[in-house]
Amino acid sequence: MTVILIAAGVAAAWLVWTYNSLVGLRNQAANALKQIDVQLKRRHDLIPNLVNAVKGYMKFEQQTLEKVIEARNQAVSAAGAGVREQSQKEGELTQALGRLFALAENYPDLKANQNVKSLMEELSHTENQVGFSRQLYNDVATRYNTAQQTFPSNLFAGPLGFSPVDLFEIPAERAAEREAPKVEL
Repeated sequence: MTVILIAAGVAAAWLVWTYNSLVGLRNQAANALKQIDVQLKRRHDLIPNLVNAVKGYMKFEQQTLEKVIEARNQAVSAAGAGVREQSQKEGELTQALGRLFALAENYPDLKANQNVKSLMEELSHTENQVGFSRQLYNDVATRYNTAQQTFPSNLFAGPLGFSPVDLFEIPAERAAEREAPKVEL
């Protein structure tokens, strides 16, 4: 009888420990995702300023500027949607920004403008921060997913309400978007 009580106590302690570990990892993943949102908001806030700053110089590139604003607006509207949709829209924005930065190379006066240079450098820095935030989120999300999918935790994770989270990744067919836009002024 004592052995059964000890075994039941150990099983209950393990279940509590497993539950608390999964809750902790789930909360870390949610926090890391919010950190991505902070960096993306900063990115979204910088883009209109950059577009306005380059608009006068790039009169013949209105279509590119419009695509950047459109991609930015779609990315903003995807905030709060699922991780997959948000990462897809952010990938499209990265691609549009890459085209803008590539075109900016053709305008020496634009490259010499201190305001534009400062905005592009800040946006490039923000892109790096977004990358670091994505990496942190994906690391925590992978640990969370692994913890709930490995035996014996997987026996209890589903019934206790834990489900896998998506990674924040850019689709493979857009490999060029994986890099932050390079700013050379």
